[in-house]
Amino acid sequence: MPWKAIGIFDSGVGGLTVLKEIITVLPQEDTIYFGDTARVPYGTKSPETVTRYSLEIASFLVKRDIKLLVVACNTASACALDALQSMLPIPVVGVIEPGARRAAAVTRSGKVGVIGTEGTIRSSAYAKAIKRINPEVEVVTRACPLFVPLAEEGWTDNEVARLTARSYLSGLREQGVDTLVLGCTHYPILKKVIGEVMGDGVTLVDSAEETARTVAGILQAKDLLRPSSERGNHHYFVSDVPGAFVRVGERFLGQRFWEVRQVSLAGQDEAAPSHLDIDPLKGDVQQVRLDAERN
Repeated sequence: MPWKAIGIFDSGVGGLTVLKEIITVLPQEDTIYFGDTARVPYGTKSPETVTRYSLEIASFLVKRDIKLLVVACNTASACALDALQSMLPIPVVGVIEPGARRAAAVTRSGKVGVIGTEGTIRSSAYAKAIKRINPEVEVVTRACPLFVPLAEEGWTDNEVARLTARSYLSGLREQGVDTLVLGCTHYPILKKVIGEVMGDGVTLVDSAEETARTVAGILQAKDLLRPSSERGNHHYFVSDVPGAFVRVGERFLGQRFWEVRQVSLAGQDEAAPSHLDIDPLKGDVQQVRLDAERN
């Protein structure tokens, strides 16, 4: 069991911020990441649809013999976590509970802000989780939908990002929150700008970081950690052509992808792997299939 991989899935690229933190905390572990890029976004789908998608992806990952599953998607964590935990024989970790637990622990004033996509905020998943931990905490929420395209575009440290952050966050700051939960996996990419707008007196809670710590704790408690002397391998699967995933994902992950496989969940069949070679002169991503290379 310790030698098995950690499975991670998201509706697209955002969950790579969770993967990045897991690699930082547990560099010895193998990981298998699935981005459901053909069906993104999940926030506009019904809970029943999100649960069905999540179970399909979980089946795909479990067949690859994982030892723990991370639901690195706030919408899927809100809609499908209970179903996944009840149906799978391995530990399943979402991103909401770890972030909520940390926020409840660090707030001094008892007033916590939560920012996320419209779907996550509408679900009240973070507010409910924080209230379960400490009913006395006041939770103030705000949807920040434009943060997602800003993060994917790489506009994370310019005036457009600052103006957007001030527009979204000034109300939360004025309401006196002393803790702010980054309730979307894209938002850590904008952490610098968000921190500047909120000010030094506000603690930012990164759900990706807290999820990685939770995963490490579970694996340690169950004696499932690989030896620290090992170095993990990382595998990537997507449900649509990998080009856009690679361009944005390398920025999120902070390193280059060497191979991304496109798969069909309907038949659970793997397509030929796409090798991603970057032309140093053009800087664009070229996908070269193995069968083409053989010819």
